[in-house]
Amino acid sequence: MILSTASPRRSFSIPININLQGARKRQTRGADGHVGQRVRTQMPVISVGEDRAILLGFTMIAFSVLMFFVVGITVVKPYINSNWEEKTSCVLVHTDIPKDWVDCRGVSTVPCLRVTVNLTDLNQSALLHFNEEPVLLTPECFYIPKCRMDKTELQDEVQKVKKVLDSQLGNTSSCFTDRTRHPRDVILSRKYTLRRSLFSLLWPCLMLGGGALLVGLVKLTQRLCHKY
Repeated sequence: MILSTASPRRSFSIPININLQGARKRQTRGADGHVGQRVRTQMPVISVGEDRAILLGFTMIAFSVLMFFVVGITVVKPYINSNWEEKTSCVLVHTDIPKDWVDCRGVSTVPCLRVTVNLTDLNQSALLHFNEEPVLLTPECFYIPKCRMDKTELQDEVQKVKKVLDSQLGNTSSCFTDRTRHPRDVILSRKYTLRRSLFSLLWPCLMLGGGALLVGLVKLTQRLCHKY
């Protein structure tokens, strides 16, 4: 009877231990599975963020190259080709409005205000312009109004500017000359200067540096992550 009572207890104790060990294994596997799943869910998020940062960096670099191209054509190249460097004294001697109006962008014609000055250093007359652009676009004019269809308003606007200049006849002011290309023309101020060229190049340089720095930091972070 003792053997028969002891044998059932032993037979019942073995499955219980097996079930407990199986439950523990399943718990540990479940915990490991959750950890692995968390790692797998975190890894794509980090990689997507890095990819977006790299894409943003290369986009900034591409835009900076495009800005360099535009600034180089519109600002830097005219400054390099500009020879309006020699400064002299100009005396305002005469203003007039020619009878023949000039063409305005092929839309209409506008009156032209012509200003003549005397160069004190060279003792010769020249046509005065505001900056470099009118010398190439309207070489005979100091001032032309905006293109409009009303001729009366155009004439009144040019007359107002002429009266202001007539009140300053005989006054001396500084101007710039280009004796090699435009010996008969002078300008009051330079539009394309070294300061403006450097300021225009500042923004492309900042964007290029920011994009390169962003890509470099992401690459450095990836390398440190793989190393440690």
